[in-house]
Amino acid sequence: MRTALVIGTGLIGTSAALTLAGCGVTVHLADHDPDRVRTAVALGAGSDEPPPGRVDLALVAVPPAHTASVLAEAMRAGVARGYADVASVKGGPRRELEDLGLDLCSYLGTHPMAGKESSGPLAASADLFEGRPWVLTPMPDTDTEVLNLALELVALCRAVPVIMDAAAHDRAVALVSHTPQLISSMVAARLEVADETMVRLCGQGIRDVTRIAASDPRMWIEILSANPGPVAEVLAGVATDLEETVASLRALQSADEAKRRGGAAGIEDVLRRGNAGRVRVPGKHGEAPASYETVAVLISDQPGELARIFADAGRAGVNIEDVRIDHATGQQAGLVQLMVSPAAAPDLSAALSERGWSIRR
Repeated sequence: MRTALVIGTGLIGTSAALTLAGCGVTVHLADHDPDRVRTAVALGAGSDEPPPGRVDLALVAVPPAHTASVLAEAMRAGVARGYADVASVKGGPRRELEDLGLDLCSYLGTHPMAGKESSGPLAASADLFEGRPWVLTPMPDTDTEVLNLALELVALCRAVPVIMDAAAHDRAVALVSHTPQLISSMVAARLEVADETMVRLCGQGIRDVTRIAASDPRMWIEILSANPGPVAEVLAGVATDLEETVASLRALQSADEAKRRGGAAGIEDVLRRGNAGRVRVPGKHGEAPASYETVAVLISDQPGELARIFADAGRAGVNIEDVRIDHATGQQAGLVQLMVSPAAAPDLSAALSERGWSIRR
């Protein structure tokens, strides 16, 4: 791939453009918002000049509601040898293009499984897709050249290609992306009118659950409007679990010992099924999930403290697999939780203690 046209300079489009430009591809940028294009150009994502001729690949990175119309306009203008989109829903845009009577041999629907709570070109980064799945949904009539262009795009972005049927993709993202967004938002909504003394008790658990609730509602309305059926099916199952869990909790309040035992069994069932489901979430580098041990270290909220603790862990020869920070309420301190292999935990604890760190058991 030598040339590309990226239509849509939001988070995904600008991130892809930054990566392609960094790999030597001549990238042209287009967007209905000229300010976003200027920002993406200033970041080094490409040029705002229209391409002088047909580009190798046109990548459409606009909201799902507009994906088909933007693709149709580009395809009718013949701006590229191949066309791809990055919409989070795949069945709808293809059906719309078919209804418009377009020849779809040169089109391939794709979806990079990457994103942030923030949006727009300023949130973009060239490493956004690194190591992340990038779904490709080819059809029997998809040109081999177009599939190869899409695979090259994924490779240049250092993502992992995943071939899927479009309908299966839409059901999958309903489960692993769209429903979690709604549930996170619903949990966060409980905090809106909560008493301030309750909110001040927020810890890492509520932060983890509500992190994606900070996402742009307008963007998510468009996404959910393009995939309502599969999301509703998943939420219906969650609703059943929720009703049963509420009934179990009510039973735990009963004076009847048998009802309390039944309530406890119901709670245990949903927690154990949650354990079983969590185990299936892919671990580091997409491998089977690993079991880590946590070394908790108290640190002060001062510049350079995290760098120092990471450096000390490196001197101990221990690889930190994951890290979390739980900030103390009302204090300039926090608890850093370093996740390491179980075998390395004792050595790391000893090494950090020797260097003056306070280890919390």
